[in-house]
Amino acid sequence: MFLGVDLGTSSVKLLLADDEGRILDSASGRYPLSFPEDGWAEQSPEDWYAAVVKCVRALGVRHPLSEVRGVSFSGQMHGLVVLDAEDNVIRPAILWNDNRTAEECAFLNDEVGKKELLARTGNVAFTGFTAPKLLWMKKHEPENFARIAKIMLPKDYIAYKMSGVFASDMSDDSGTLYFDVKNGKWSAPMLELIGISEDMLPAVFPSTAAVGNVSEEFSSASGLPTSAKVVIGGGDQAVGAVGTGTVRAGTMFISLGTSGVVFAPCAGFAASTNGGMHVFRHADGGYHFMGCMLSAAGSMQWWSELVTSRSVAELLDEVDDESTGDLIFLPYLMGERSPINDPNAKGVFYGLNMSHKRKDMTKAVLEGICFGLYDCYFNILEMGASAEYARVIGGGSKSDKWVQMLSDILGLELRRINTSDGAGLGAVILAMTGCGVFRDLDEACRKLIGDTDVFRPDREAHAAYREKFAAFKRLYADLK
Repeated sequence: MFLGVDLGTSSVKLLLADDEGRILDSASGRYPLSFPEDGWAEQSPEDWYAAVVKCVRALGVRHPLSEVRGVSFSGQMHGLVVLDAEDNVIRPAILWNDNRTAEECAFLNDEVGKKELLARTGNVAFTGFTAPKLLWMKKHEPENFARIAKIMLPKDYIAYKMSGVFASDMSDDSGTLYFDVKNGKWSAPMLELIGISEDMLPAVFPSTAAVGNVSEEFSSASGLPTSAKVVIGGGDQAVGAVGTGTVRAGTMFISLGTSGVVFAPCAGFAASTNGGMHVFRHADGGYHFMGCMLSAAGSMQWWSELVTSRSVAELLDEVDDESTGDLIFLPYLMGERSPINDPNAKGVFYGLNMSHKRKDMTKAVLEGICFGLYDCYFNILEMGASAEYARVIGGGSKSDKWVQMLSDILGLELRRINTSDGAGLGAVILAMTGCGVFRDLDEACRKLIGDTDVFRPDREAHAAYREKFAAFKRLYADLK
């Protein structure tokens, strides 16, 4: 058997699979999220570890864990975990959705300069990235900063506690802003800028690398055998891509989750043409382009809760082809990440009049979300990606109406797939590949993941939406 660990922001989920990749069982555990000040988000790494141990034990009640050959990970990205010389956690982890580092990001983007950051790392600074967090800690918690002996990302902390090996992978490291994405190594100029040394950082591996075995200590705590290999895994978006079969150039996936993602592997490194788009290492050792909008299905959930007691599904049922199409909604309810990189962007309804009904506003919200994804998609195409179709996942993908609208707006065929396990399945696939069951991730994905429903774009609708998208872009520029 093989174990996949999906370490999320609100909970951890473990999937247990057989040697054919079939999911046998799962276990999950929640942990608290702390908001010490406005815009801050922290968690205790010890809570993650306790939840993982509890979940493994729960699976052990129902299955013989002695048959587990390997375990791998998908982890929430960008989080800062720091240990002292005795391996004690120095302070709570600062998470990906923490926004305290606006000042540090301004320093990096404006004073160090975006051009220099792109040359050193392949990306520019976002408040969620790890380097700004270290600069914040250096300024505001100098005593804690001086105690740092090890710096790691969330899933690497669990791998370290499980194996005793201080390791990380290139996909997760790409989101730190002190990793040279093009050359696959830590960026010496960035380490010097931050004031840290390479011996504080883990050894870097491909996501499918078996870095060690389960330690005696973790075996005693959880019941996993010491013969089980620990495969380092990757960041949640890259591993989620594996879980959709998006592992080679010419493939793409789009997530209609709370946040929205457009993800496309590429054959080689290509510098970002827009600092709002990400160029990261993929879990297969290659590269990928990614755009992330902060409020995708989250915008629809906000609309549902704001104006009506009706569910999102009921609001979607109201939308029809006769709904007025002249309204524009900007989905920047939490600012925006890709491609505009503007934390001060605002959500907007534009063009309201007395004739508009709730269904018209709902349709505008749906269109605005799709336009935000189209903005990312268009930028990814400009960067050199291409795909004949994209696989679509996330809660919004369950709606035929929404997926068809997205297909019409993108002008791209969209497909749903035969699994909803996402990053957890991706972690299982990494474990299996790292243990030699599959030659590579592409072979694994071709065997385990298939398409179900297909949505093809209406070309006339796409042409009309292109005009409305141009108005969408002008509106943001004018309001800014």
